[in-house]
Amino acid sequence: MFLKVDETCLPSEVDDLPSSPCIVVCGSSPLTAGHFMVAVDQTIVNGSVPNVVDALTLMFAAYYCLNISYPTELGGTLEFLQRCLFKINPDKGTKRERKASKKQQSVNPKVLSLITNIADFEWRE
Repeated sequence: MFLKVDETCLPSEVDDLPSSPCIVVCGSSPLTAGHFMVAVDQTIVNGSVPNVVDALTLMFAAYYCLNISYPTELGGTLEFLQRCLFKINPDKGTKRERKASKKQQSVNPKVLSLITNIADFEWRE
C-alpha cells in the first residue's frame, strides 16, 4: 500500500511500482513526509498530493472507481477502510481477490470483529 522514496524524487524517477494502486511516500515516514504520489497500474497518476489523508482517499477511489479487486495481502485493511472510513457497506460481496481453496464470506471475520469492538468501545464512552 505504501512505497517509500526520497523526498526529492520526481514522478518519472520512481521504479518498481506495483500494478495495484499504491501511495508513494516522499520522505522517511507517512507521518512526516512532505508530499505523496498515487500510482495505479505502475504509473504515477498524481505526483503532488499534499497529505496522507488525500493520498489514501485517492488510492481508495482508484480501487473503487476502476473496479480493481483488493490484493489478498491488503484485503482486510482495505475492507476495513471501505466499511469504517468511507461508509460503503454492501450487504453481500467483497472486493477481495478470491482464494480457490477457501469459502468466500461476505465480510472478512477479522474486519467484522474489529468493527464490533470499535462500536462497543464508542458505546461505552
